[in-house]
Amino acid sequence: MNFDQYRYIVVEGPIGVGKTSLARKIADSFGAQVLLEQPQDNPFLERFYRDSARYALPTQMFFLFQRLNQLRQLHDLVQTDSFSTRLVSDFLLDKDPIFARLTLADDEFNLYEQLYHQLHLQAPKPDLVIYLQADADTLIARVHKRGVSMEEGISETYLTRLAEGYSRFFYDYDASPLLIVNAEHFNPIERADDFNLLLTQIKHMRGKREFFNRGE
Repeated sequence: MNFDQYRYIVVEGPIGVGKTSLARKIADSFGAQVLLEQPQDNPFLERFYRDSARYALPTQMFFLFQRLNQLRQLHDLVQTDSFSTRLVSDFLLDKDPIFARLTLADDEFNLYEQLYHQLHLQAPKPDLVIYLQADADTLIARVHKRGVSMEEGISETYLTRLAEGYSRFFYDYDASPLLIVNAEHFNPIERADDFNLLLTQIKHMRGKREFFNRGE
């Protein structure tokens, strides 16, 4: 398949939906580089899952600076390489405030928002954003299945609010072409047919916003 028009793809979605695994697989298929979040490098994250009120602000600020540093690398690549390199990422900086609104107190959010707008880097717009959508029960099951110790403290309430936050964000998102994928019964990592169907959907996208539902 010819995917020359997709030089920069972002796969997004809430915790546990499978965005990082899919980003890696698409990158392998396209012969692309990957730019991935590094949650294991955040020294506050495990404590945040145990005591969110106390550790929300340092956790959020660490992620903000980490993502900005990664996107500066992307910006430099664009300036020096005319973006000839294909790239697949598992995060979109524009969604960063979703977590901030969920976890920060009002005064903390005001501080975060000022920094976010001061530091926000005008990174290249993705040629395509793939948003993986799933309900909280599915997210919880997948988080438990992968067995990451620091994620044991994630509550169902938090994942429900997070999934709702993503839905609201992408309801209005129009900065790049958007493919919304129902990930409830979609397993592109273990089922080749699912992955090939997704690639076909990507290839034949014609509108700015499309939906993909694999079904059961």
